[in-house]
Amino acid sequence: MAHHIAIAGNIGAGKTTLTHLLAKHYGWDMQLEDMDENPYISDFYEDMQRWSFNLQVYFLNARWQNIQDIRIGQKTVIQDRTIYEDAFIFAPNLHSMGLMSTRDYENYQRLFENIKQQIEEPDLMIYLRAGIPKLVDQIQMRGRDYEDAIRLDYLKRLNERYEAWIADYKGELLIFNVDDTNFQENPDDLSNIINQIESKINGLF
Repeated sequence: MAHHIAIAGNIGAGKTTLTHLLAKHYGWDMQLEDMDENPYISDFYEDMQRWSFNLQVYFLNARWQNIQDIRIGQKTVIQDRTIYEDAFIFAPNLHSMGLMSTRDYENYQRLFENIKQQIEEPDLMIYLRAGIPKLVDQIQMRGRDYEDAIRLDYLKRLNERYEAWIADYKGELLIFNVDDTNFQENPDDLSNIINQIESKINGLF
């Protein structure tokens, strides 16, 4: 039976790296964010107020399609970022910062509520918790030009919303604090994560 594993976390938390490592270890299919193909992302970081609604609707539609693809597939899929992060973290944050109008935000939320009735939560959610210094270091290391414009207060607000969302999350959940770990370079750190995942999924699958 196919299962849906999802990795959540702020920009630069290491989601894509861990997605690749776990997919290789378990032989799972990967579903990655198509940031380089996203037609709005560069414009958004240059002018958030102008492009916030367009960007969030693009993500909402793309992740809805991703979930449908996962559920009709035959293999377990590990997903880099979820539809819930868009709806509960990024869109409300943009609205609260005055970067998305109330009219657009309410329209977006109505659309999400309709979609939510047709989807299921992942079988396992993995949350990567990271402080601002770690996020900044990893964002700078990957060197995406459009991310040069990300503001520290933006990352801080996102972190606060992530923590509030995860505190109320009701599905199956694992949390890893990545500030003091390097699962990309340190095999022991990766093994520790895999051991905890093994303990969790052995009771689920």
